[in-house]
Amino acid sequence: MTSSPRAFFTGGAQQKLLAFASLIVLLVVFSLASPQFLQVTNMMSILQATSVNGVLAVAATLVIITGGIDLSVGTLMTFCAVMTGVVLTWLGMPLLVGVLAAILTGAFCGLCSGTFVAKMKIPPFIATLGMMLILKGLSLVISGTKPIYFNDTPGFTQISQGSLIGAVVPGLPVPNGVLILFVVAGLAAWILSRTLLGRYAFALGSNEEAVRLSGVNTDGWKMAIYALAGAICGIAGLLISSRLNSAQPALGQGYELDAIAAVVIGGTSLAGGRGTILGTLIGALIMSVLTNGLRILSVAPEWQTVVTGAIIIIAVYADQLRRGKLK
Repeated sequence: MTSSPRAFFTGGAQQKLLAFASLIVLLVVFSLASPQFLQVTNMMSILQATSVNGVLAVAATLVIITGGIDLSVGTLMTFCAVMTGVVLTWLGMPLLVGVLAAILTGAFCGLCSGTFVAKMKIPPFIATLGMMLILKGLSLVISGTKPIYFNDTPGFTQISQGSLIGAVVPGLPVPNGVLILFVVAGLAAWILSRTLLGRYAFALGSNEEAVRLSGVNTDGWKMAIYALAGAICGIAGLLISSRLNSAQPALGQGYELDAIAAVVIGGTSLAGGRGTILGTLIGALIMSVLTNGLRILSVAPEWQTVVTGAIIIIAVYADQLRRGKLK
């Protein structure tokens, strides 16, 4: 039995509740361990970090629900940031053109991945692994292995670091990046629950062959989903480059692990057919709180990596147990 695409709040409620409880436990533990953890500046830092990983996790959720996987979300984010730098800094185009360039670049690359999977029948793991390496190389080649800075682009840093909410409600400096995360998540949740694209995303993950035999163009819908996920990665590229005020061509690889971990922790099945955006947001917050808390406690970076890897294994094992109960 699979979750209904309309089950944004009710589908997999037990898993979302468990993930939310885990988030609360982490907040309490780190608050007791360090008085610096609950400071407003640190909370804003956690939310800012979640904005990038959360947007990538939303993109990964769309693909995983179809029964696929996308290992290129991190390097695609970087490639979109580099292309934004080319358009805004090298070509001197207006800010809006740079924003569109990032989103359209992401959509095109996602469409390419979807074509590899749907039309060429390459397994998603291999197709997106190849795309990850291609995009990593292109980012370095196009940028000349050097960062592209946005110092001469007025307003670019405000995309992520500004605070529209803070301007309206003084004393509430919620970064724009966080606002963008929730807007993207809300739109993705609406697409999954209210549109034909969302319905077919769940159907492809549940039983692609049955959908194909019913006369549906499964290849076309799958390519559309990968393209949408790519466009969302473009938004992540805007957020991280705005936050750093530069496009760092060597950045990106490794982000896909945190994104996939957030998706699985949030209750989306790696087998496809079930999952929610709300659960993914909770999973992304768990990853950010855990990373931030370990850093504040001065845990060595290498051990932070060990913890992240362990969480991924535990999350996937929990997914296996859940699917076992559903059969």
